Amino acid sequence: MSQTVGSSAEQALHPEDSAEALQLAGRLHEAAAAYQIRLASTPNDPRTLSNYGGLLNASSRFDDAYIVLTRSIALDPTQPDAWSNLGNTLLHQARYDDAIAAYRNCLQRNPAHALALSNLGLLLDHRGAHELAQKLHQVAIQLTPDNVHTRTNYAISLLAQGDYLAGFREYEWRWTTHSSRSYGMTVPQWKGEDFPGRTLMIHTEGGFGDMIQFSRFIPLAAQRGGHVIVRARKELLTLLRQSFPEQQFFSEDDVVPPHDLQCPVLSLPFALGTTLTTIPGAGGFLHADAQKTSFWHQMFHQDDAANGACPDPLRVGLVWAGAPHPEIQAAELADRRRSTDLATFAPLARTDANILFYSLQIGEKSWQARTPPTGMHLVDHTPLLHDFSDTAALVNALDLVIAVDTSTAHVAAGLGKPVWMLSRYDQCWRWLSGRTDSPWYDSLRIYQQAAPLDWSDPIRHIVADLQVLATPRRRPPA
Repeated sequence: MSQTVGSSAEQALHPEDSAEALQLAGRLHEAAAAYQIRLASTPNDPRTLSNYGGLLNASSRFDDAYIVLTRSIALDPTQPDAWSNLGNTLLHQARYDDAIAAYRNCLQRNPAHALALSNLGLLLDHRGAHELAQKLHQVAIQLTPDNVHTRTNYAISLLAQGDYLAGFREYEWRWTTHSSRSYGMTVPQWKGEDFPGRTLMIHTEGGFGDMIQFSRFIPLAAQRGGHVIVRARKELLTLLRQSFPEQQFFSEDDVVPPHDLQCPVLSLPFALGTTLTTIPGAGGFLHADAQKTSFWHQMFHQDDAANGACPDPLRVGLVWAGAPHPEIQAAELADRRRSTDLATFAPLARTDANILFYSLQIGEKSWQARTPPTGMHLVDHTPLLHDFSDTAALVNALDLVIAVDTSTAHVAAGLGKPVWMLSRYDQCWRWLSGRTDSPWYDSLRIYQQAAPLDWSDPIRHIVADLQVLATPRRRPPA
């Protein structure tokens, strides 16, 4: 899960069915229509413009929000909320220096503006300044102790700095949001206590990568009680069953079996008291199907002949984009920052090494594999990948995976396969701040952006490292 940016909206002096009330209730389309009606008659109302700008932020319309909010501030520069909302716009546009100035303007006018304090802290977390960010988060929490945005931002700041005991404890605040309320679970949440004679259900939370990364904790939970069942998406079931044969898995499409306790998979580290030094399975915890892996080794001989590869090429899997999540704004915006296009990987084909690339890209951008960059020998067998067990077998047969921060990177690293991961500038909390390695995966190497939205530096370093790795497999002279 990603950090959250809260927007300010004043409700005073407006009835319950006002645009502001609709906005605060999350009914954004209705609120937008109400704002537009009001602005048609009072186009120069600065507070309405400020609140409408906050709504545009919530709808990911940041260019429009910038226009509306700068107009609001020009009409009345004394509005703290308008400056806070403008800071959010600029933060989403990766205009960090401008965003800092906007938040400062807000705080000069209202030093107790909790959202501006928290969102400024979030921005500082993006830059790796966690100690200063946490001071702002703490003040915001003192001002609004029950605000999920400020509590979640503080939690993720702690996690990014490696304070797992405090961070995962604070991260439990995410369950107070309307979008993630225990997934309709009615039995008590497991908090790490022994549970002999009872059944614990561990269930999916977040994306595929979250479930894969945190599945390593399932056997540890099972050591504390009677019976453990795990609810997961059907695409993961085969891989999880072959990796954890002693556990019972069932699909989210199945009827939920009786159980006494429940725990979302991302709460397992909290329940188990996990620290940086007690993360299990860093050397690998997933297991690929041997027969499927053998199939891919046989396919490689055909690939060599079809692509004119020299004997014994270095086989490198590529993933250039994650899955979009339009239903969750924070996840969708993070996906935009973590994903790129196959064209970004073009420099990888400019080495003189004997390399055969394999597309591991699934989803909306998989079509790009049909037109690879000039000089890149790219094999696309993704139509043969029906679930994560198939992907794991192909990855297991490769030499290296180069990927953006996606579920496939978790699969590869969970198998113990070397993974070179391109990471966005505001690196996800799970990779820690300033790290090029990871306590979660021994085989993972991280290449982080040096500037927001700019992949040139990670690619440049990957090309240099790829040249070194592939030196023994140079192509013979033509």
